[in-house]
Amino acid sequence: MNVEIERKFLVTSDNFKKEADKNYKIKQGFLNSHEARTVRVRLKNDKGYLTVKGKSSDDGLARFEWETEITKQEAEQLLALCEDGIIDKIRYEVNFGNHTFEIDEFFGENDGLVIAEVELQSKNEDFNKPDWLAKEVTGDIRYYNSQLSKQPYNTWE
Repeated sequence: MNVEIERKFLVTSDNFKKEADKNYKIKQGFLNSHEARTVRVRLKNDKGYLTVKGKSSDDGLARFEWETEITKQEAEQLLALCEDGIIDKIRYEVNFGNHTFEIDEFFGENDGLVIAEVELQSKNEDFNKPDWLAKEVTGDIRYYNSQLSKQPYNTWE
């Protein structure tokens, strides 16, 4: 069982783009977006992935994650079966200190939202924070992609 520990933050500026080592286009949908589990289909450039995530811990920092690579064609076929609300974004990777930050710039109904995530080895691990990181939103389910597909950012009050 693989448990992912990560923290999420809003991003204040696009300075991260100058620091990014790479970026790629992501299109993803959810075959299942239940509170206890999500089953995600992702097309990342020309590679497909099928991911199952379990329920988050009470603090929102950790949850089970399993992922396997599938073909581009399989991903496209599965995306056609997904629930409404396909997510469209560009992910940037920024190496900062001893960590890699993944910054998602959203488009479509989530246009204007930019979220950074950092994966940690433990819940209490210290890490350096780039100056473009803003408010922490770890554990706020509104910022989960599965929720953004149902309640897009541009519909929030």
